Amino acid sequence: MKMNVLVAEDDPNMTNLYRIALEAKGHHVRITQDGEECIRVYKEAFEKLAESGKKPSKYEPFDVVVLDYRMPKVDGLEAAKAILALNRSQRIVFASAFVKETLRDSVKHLEQVVELIQKPFEPKVLVDLVEDTSATKELEEINKLVADLNTDSPDDEQINELLGILKRIQKSGL
Repeated sequence: MKMNVLVAEDDPNMTNLYRIALEAKGHHVRITQDGEECIRVYKEAFEKLAESGKKPSKYEPFDVVVLDYRMPKVDGLEAAKAILALNRSQRIVFASAFVKETLRDSVKHLEQVVELIQKPFEPKVLVDLVEDTSATKELEEINKLVADLNTDSPDDEQINELLGILKRIQKSGL
């Protein structure tokens, strides 16, 4: 299945790897250099879709948005907030070397768990994660549990438990 992937990554070497790996599998890839550009591209695609009158699918306009967690101008967390404000069901994957911090921030600021991939990773791991949509349904269930947490200040035990669940449902990436 061909997928439409939006990537926000400030390292040109990484974006080349992402593009080559994903396009080799037949996916359409749109690269942005920072969170600000990513939000702009997402909004434009979202508005274009709305204007077309086409019935949107669950993740339209992109099947998945891959966000580097730490970027200049606007970081991945802020980009995710803006994207989710437009489309709450958008599938998002954070690429981060700091998975616990990223998970804690997503629970605290997004009030939900999103998929994670720990840097550094092989391009094949990214492709496998992007193509594996099986975790999406389970994430919806996890996010029902997150709604019951104190998202202002999740404790280490809660974060470790959520990380363990994410590792179990994601076949690769963590």
